[in-house]
Amino acid sequence: MRQRRGSLVTNPRAAVIGLFALLMVLILAACAGDTGETGAAGPAGAAGVAGAAGPAGPAGESAPTADLSCVECHDDTTLLTGKSTAWADSLHGTGEAYVRGGSAGCAGCHSGGAFSAMVAAGISPDAVEAGDPDPTRQECRTCHEIHTTYTTADWALATTDPVALYAFDDVTFDGGEGNLCANCHQPRRQIDEAVDGMIEITSTHWGPHHGPQSAMLLGLAGAGDVSGTASAHATQVEDTCVTCHLGDGGSHTFEAQLEPCQACHSGAEDFDIDGLQTEVQAGLDELEAALIAKGWLDEEGHPAVTSVPEAEAAALWNWIYIAHEDKSLGVHNPAYTKALIEASLAALAG
Repeated sequence: MRQRRGSLVTNPRAAVIGLFALLMVLILAACAGDTGETGAAGPAGAAGVAGAAGPAGPAGESAPTADLSCVECHDDTTLLTGKSTAWADSLHGTGEAYVRGGSAGCAGCHSGGAFSAMVAAGISPDAVEAGDPDPTRQECRTCHEIHTTYTTADWALATTDPVALYAFDDVTFDGGEGNLCANCHQPRRQIDEAVDGMIEITSTHWGPHHGPQSAMLLGLAGAGDVSGTASAHATQVEDTCVTCHLGDGGSHTFEAQLEPCQACHSGAEDFDIDGLQTEVQAGLDELEAALIAKGWLDEEGHPAVTSVPEAEAAALWNWIYIAHEDKSLGVHNPAYTKALIEASLAALAG
């Protein structure tokens, strides 16, 4: 039953329910414990749509050229390509001699990589104990400190230390920068001692072996009763091999350059100065014919594998030394070269 008092309307039942609800809230609030720890975050929702890209920032400053050490060599000039092109035509850059680098007895000089290891170990070619499993030609890294500092200091030579010639006791080649070359350009052996007046020619490769130029410069390595002395090219030419074979322009064909000769031989137009090479070639031709006539040399220039009288074996050795190995036709040591030829011809004529 409702009662109306003015504008206020009362409902006893609703009032009771409201009071009960308020009482329950108060009871629950009084019974609630402390707030628990926050639970782990749920998985992230899907990424929203990317906004538009902002404007580009200002360009950064380029590194100063002076700080880029590689450009000291790797630039837009022919500094590298010119030398590598010349080297590719040189004897060091062609042929298959590097293949011999797989043999321990040859590796130190026939493989560029093994040469670098030999120099680092401070040993001579005859002390190399293992072949190079991956032989290379003698290239830039063989002779230079390539990619050590990444500056022009990398053009420094791998070694210029004086070289003890290992086929001779107490003999050292000291020719400045040419010492680098002398590590390999030296004879591997001397002629054998005679037994009962005879010397055994053991193979068609018998002789002082390839590249004995350092010994020729010093007046050594010939056979027979001939003494020699160091030539002016060994004692008066600064840096010896490098001066003559690279010249002022650093020619990497390694062919002898005429310009350095002209500093002493004014007006020289070729290497046959005062007819020296012509004279030596004539002597070698005469000596070759005499050796062939004796049967100690064949028409292709290979020695006979046989026993030869000591003096005649010395003549054969000297022909191989001068004609096949030194190859300068007397330029490296004129007096010693001519003395060896004269003594050899006399031995065969006797």
